Amino acid sequence: MQKFVDARNCDFERLSLITLILKSIRFRRIEIMKAILVVGDGMSDRPLKELDGKTPLEIAETPNLDKVARAGVCGIMDIISPGIPPGSDIANIALLGYDPIKSYRGRGALEAFGANIPVNEGDVAFRGNFAYIEEGIVIDRRAGRIDGTIFKDYLSEVHLPSHPEISVTVMPTLEHRLVVVLRGRGLSWKVSDTDPHKDKVKVLKSTPLDSSEEAERTAFIVNKLSEELADLMEKHPVNRERAGRGLPRANGILLRGAGEPPAIKSMRELFSIKGGCVSATPTVRGVCRYAGFDVYDAPGGTGSINTDTISKAKTVEQILPDYDLVYLHVKGTDNASHDGNPRLKVKIIENIDKMIGHLLDHIDLDETYLAVTADHTTSCTAKDHRGDPVPVAICGPEVRSDSVALFSERSCAAGGLGRIKGMDLMPILLDFLNKTKLIGS
Repeated sequence: MQKFVDARNCDFERLSLITLILKSIRFRRIEIMKAILVVGDGMSDRPLKELDGKTPLEIAETPNLDKVARAGVCGIMDIISPGIPPGSDIANIALLGYDPIKSYRGRGALEAFGANIPVNEGDVAFRGNFAYIEEGIVIDRRAGRIDGTIFKDYLSEVHLPSHPEISVTVMPTLEHRLVVVLRGRGLSWKVSDTDPHKDKVKVLKSTPLDSSEEAERTAFIVNKLSEELADLMEKHPVNRERAGRGLPRANGILLRGAGEPPAIKSMRELFSIKGGCVSATPTVRGVCRYAGFDVYDAPGGTGSINTDTISKAKTVEQILPDYDLVYLHVKGTDNASHDGNPRLKVKIIENIDKMIGHLLDHIDLDETYLAVTADHTTSCTAKDHRGDPVPVAICGPEVRSDSVALFSERSCAAGGLGRIKGMDLMPILLDFLNKTKLIGS
């Protein structure tokens, strides 16, 4: 068998053609590299007494998450900076690579856009809760986690008699949550919440957050709207029925997170990235839509503790051929944390692990990078977000793997990524996809 090419008999035209073909194959391989970013909402936690000083991630059976850690490079990540608890809106903006401090304009517009309600320049959007209120005191700010979609038609034509020039859109979203959009001239998103963010305290009055006439006018309108909504909700027959059964009534609406569209450009414009998102959570859907991603529903993907994680994985599997990057978000771990239920959190983490297992079995790992992380730490003890770093692991064809063998907060801290910030993660993934640009010459 001939093991070398004799230059004296070489067909240089043919050799040049072969070289071009080989180069095109190599460059084509670069072009088809893909990435999946899996975000377990609030999946990270602190060591808990109920779990013998371990975190839910350390207790849960996670063979597939551990497989990603063993095959990849790991680290821990401060979403904003050490010790600063991020909201889910800020956190997901950062994970997509944007500077959240510069681009953030309130959560309301993200939530509304995620619920398919456009928010235009000059509009002001709020997120809110259906709540049980007695004599101005918040008894249950989630109204027993009522399914607010039962009020969708009832609230579809809300009017504000004191300000008929302002149009009002009210749209229930997930469980007890809803969005409200105000449209008209002379509005400002620089107003405070009416939601006190805890029970057994008074409902707040919205106040202007700057000295502008627009902010003062908007705060007045928000307070009038809150009165109008409370009157409407008190009259709804569902509340009479719930009272008869001893359930919390949804007789008021608490508003928070006033906002306008964030100051960001699309990922396609910035990096020529075509992105897809699989999430049921309006805030995440809104962030991804503003980033230029197409958003998909997964059958059975509820955005709650009972979400079908395998359906989410199958949806990613189906859409991945059409995208460079797919953002996969699971909400349930955060819900369990806010309810202070670590055992439920462990169960949901194990469902996320099964989702990761499906992805590992059905995607081409020679052409796909898989990253797994959380958008923040949510403490089951505090029942709220905390500033602790979250674990992150990335596996794929050209990853410099480290010695980490388990996916958890403490194990990943020893990994090769070290300690990074939230907005560092996307450039790392884009560099694997050969989508970043050289700095300097």
